[in-house]
Amino acid sequence: MSMKTLTLRHCLLPLCVSAAFLLSACSSSPAPQESHEAPSSAELSGAIVDQRWDLLLIGTDEKLAFNETPFFEISRDGTIAGYDGCNRFTGQISLGEGHRFDVKELASTRMACPDMENAAQVTNMLESAYRYLIDHDRLVLFGPDSRVLGGWREGS
Repeated sequence: MSMKTLTLRHCLLPLCVSAAFLLSACSSSPAPQESHEAPSSAELSGAIVDQRWDLLLIGTDEKLAFNETPFFEISRDGTIAGYDGCNRFTGQISLGEGHRFDVKELASTRMACPDMENAAQVTNMLESAYRYLIDHDRLVLFGPDSRVLGGWREGS
């Protein structure tokens, strides 16, 4: 090996090590995302909780005919349970700032009913809902695009 090659290697080696160190310092993992959900041990509260809600409308004007009225209830422990007009369902729900409404892990029985399409609209509304508004004895659910998904009224 010539002296020129040996000197070039000695100059490049520290430069490469420095560059690798700088690149590894820049490629840190992303910062953890802040969670806006309430801790799982926190209890839910508010006018929407511990109240039965009976289906009133799908969208802004579509009344569906069911033998039994679909309904849901939200418990303080963060569970949602109800009936979609065909099947019973249960899942997890979080309520957040700005009337945030987020249903997760919705599971239901699998009965075959003549109104299965209507029942699917009910569960889809709950799973798609992003926010809610309470007006007297009415509950309105909105999608992420602020479109009205449906309405419910206080049940007994």
